[in-house]
Amino acid sequence: MSNPQSRLAELGIDLPTPAAPVANYVACVQTGSLLVVSGQLPLLNGKLFATGKLGGAVSVETAVEAARYSMINVIAQVKAAVGDLSRVRRVVRLGGFIACTPDFTAHASVMNGASDLAVAVFGDLGRHARSTVGVPSLPLDAPVEVEGLFEIA
Repeated sequence: MSNPQSRLAELGIDLPTPAAPVANYVACVQTGSLLVVSGQLPLLNGKLFATGKLGGAVSVETAVEAARYSMINVIAQVKAAVGDLSRVRRVVRLGGFIACTPDFTAHASVMNGASDLAVAVFGDLGRHARSTVGVPSLPLDAPVEVEGLFEIA
């Protein structure tokens, strides 16, 4: 059975340097065996992969990729916090925020970009509870933001 780091390699994913917080908060907080990861934007090479809103200029396909990049950044924060992704006992919950017009309703499809990656990287341990909500805007005009809750060994 492969571990999360080898699964990332199989998927061709190199984790980026985690983004530093831009305000008065920390990227991760661990309490007991739980690690909470602050919301991560879809950064690719330090820049937003996409900007705008669903139901407007951003397609569902682009937003699914944005959710995937956000999840890559969540995983990078986990690795920075705990050192070894094999310490993840469970992806407990993901939260997704989708910047969209009021008539957009395909939030779940967009968030699957993050959820599918969680399962691809962590296997059955990546199956998680989830909330996905539409919002009028996100920082830097990002279309998606993903946060996570992990159980750590």
